[in-house]
Amino acid sequence: MNFYDKMRVKENQRVKLGKISANPPENYRLDKKRTAEILQANRERLLDLQYQLYAEGKQSLLIVVQALDTGGKDGVINHVFASMNPQGCRTKSFKVPSSLEASHDFLWRAHAAAPAQGEVMIFNRSHYEDVLVSRVRNLVPKTVWKQRYGQINEFESLLQSNGTKVIKFFLHIDKDEQLRRFGERLENKSKHWKISESDYAERGFWDEYTTAFEEALAKCSTKDAPWFIIPANSKSFRNLAVSEILIHTMQSMNIKMPEPKVDIEKIRKLYEAELAKSKKK
Repeated sequence: MNFYDKMRVKENQRVKLGKISANPPENYRLDKKRTAEILQANRERLLDLQYQLYAEGKQSLLIVVQALDTGGKDGVINHVFASMNPQGCRTKSFKVPSSLEASHDFLWRAHAAAPAQGEVMIFNRSHYEDVLVSRVRNLVPKTVWKQRYGQINEFESLLQSNGTKVIKFFLHIDKDEQLRRFGERLENKSKHWKISESDYAERGFWDEYTTAFEEALAKCSTKDAPWFIIPANSKSFRNLAVSEILIHTMQSMNIKMPEPKVDIEKIRKLYEAELAKSKKK
């Protein structure tokens, strides 16, 4: 299955999330065991690609992960990126802006966290909160958030022109699945820390958030910084789809390992000489 093309939001595509299933496609036939095996192989491939990106040191990758509450942002980060070397892979969570962040323009904190050359950066939530929460909760006037779509596209274009590939995932769950996951949190003591009263308050704005996501996906999915709508009711399928799209993306970056900065044959001779000395002892 070509996850990249199937789940990518085309430029200027009209998005209606209510008409997109949050379950795996009907023609997806792999069981959980086989899915897990492929995911493990994909994690190993991603580690290899990340190593190449870090060694090349000329490009970077920004991954945006967005979802409604319980959509699986933390799960994707844990299960897809766990194999990556933390020396070249970082995660940034975007919570309520600090006083310092709020004193700047809305993109300031996102730009400050953008990846350096050779890095993979994962945004858990992102600059898109400023056309989602800010819109739904009326934190800024409509005249303000309306112009932010263009500003976001320009920001991501700027990153792209400086060697940062931008890729964005919307983890799509339905309302029944969200309620089921809220119930799981109540039953699992290890997840009690995730529970807040705002969970249910925000659930009351489901339709408003859906509309906000639809507009963000439609207006901010570009050729160089595409959005992908990932059916996320199934956690195993969600993780597999994200990993497949990431591999496709990183392979398309045409990463090239750097040439050695030393004379390898000269170093080899020195090594062999030292090895011979060691064996004589």
